[in-house]
Amino acid sequence: MIEIFKTNSQNKLEVITEEMYMAPDFNPQHCWINLVNPSDKEVALISSMSGVDDDTLKAALDDEERSRIELDDENALVLVDIPVIEEEDDYYSYFTIPLGTIVKDDLFITVCLKDTAVIRDFIRNRIKGFSTAMKSRFMFQILGNTAAKFLQYLKQIDKASQRIQNELRKTTRNKEILQMLDLQNSLVYFSTSLTGNDTVISKIQNAKGQLGKFLRIYEEDMDILEDVSIETKQAIEMCSIYRNILATTTDGYASVISNNANSVMKLLTSVTLVISIPTLIASIWGMNSWVPGQASKLGFFIVAGFSAIATLITVIILKKKKML
Repeated sequence: MIEIFKTNSQNKLEVITEEMYMAPDFNPQHCWINLVNPSDKEVALISSMSGVDDDTLKAALDDEERSRIELDDENALVLVDIPVIEEEDDYYSYFTIPLGTIVKDDLFITVCLKDTAVIRDFIRNRIKGFSTAMKSRFMFQILGNTAAKFLQYLKQIDKASQRIQNELRKTTRNKEILQMLDLQNSLVYFSTSLTGNDTVISKIQNAKGQLGKFLRIYEEDMDILEDVSIETKQAIEMCSIYRNILATTTDGYASVISNNANSVMKLLTSVTLVISIPTLIASIWGMNSWVPGQASKLGFFIVAGFSAIATLITVIILKKKKML
């Protein structure tokens, strides 16, 4: 999918329609081109329109790409990981995907595999001071919104883990344990992505030479970049804390499940032992061969009484050993 936008003189975001950008005389200067899981044909079109080679445009379409900065004579590619949330059967799963931002002197391009909240906030005019003509500020605002989404989703993960823990206190089921493990995996993805993003932000803060040519840090934008760095480091710290809490909690509930299973097995073993004593005695006195007391009219009551006494003694012993 191709979306092209441009901020007009009233500082409002205008949509460039397909009819407009397919015209031979279309000039993409100071436009923002947003590519969402583009086809090869769409990549070729934007490549010819912008002068950015296909490989650079496709860099963010590999979900295994790491956060980094690549420079050439005409543009700068900044790859960062952004958080994504997806709804499962009855809960949400979290993961990260690469977002590629390509900065030229007169053009800004974003490329991503999915239509995400990080980019959609700009399209819906939810970011103050946003302009497609201010490419450096646009880049910093994307990084800032990415850090804000990480913090938002981390809080959601914390609330989800508390809800699951409350459910586990009532009944210990595999479903909740699996959800806890899923949240734990999400935090691993977040931690890795945030660390890579922090490295990219540090490089931008110290932008020199060719990188400084494409990402100029103006005085009015320094606060934005500093806030981005602070929020990213805060997200890394929160992620580490939540990971430790979840790991400890998951191990604790796994131990509870194992202990409950051991208790059940211990109880069943004790019950089996108690039942086996009268069964054994009844089996011996039920043989067809001669057994003591078979000629006595009180034989049955004697055997039954003996079984009851033996069973009672066994129960008392097991009680003292706390096995019943």
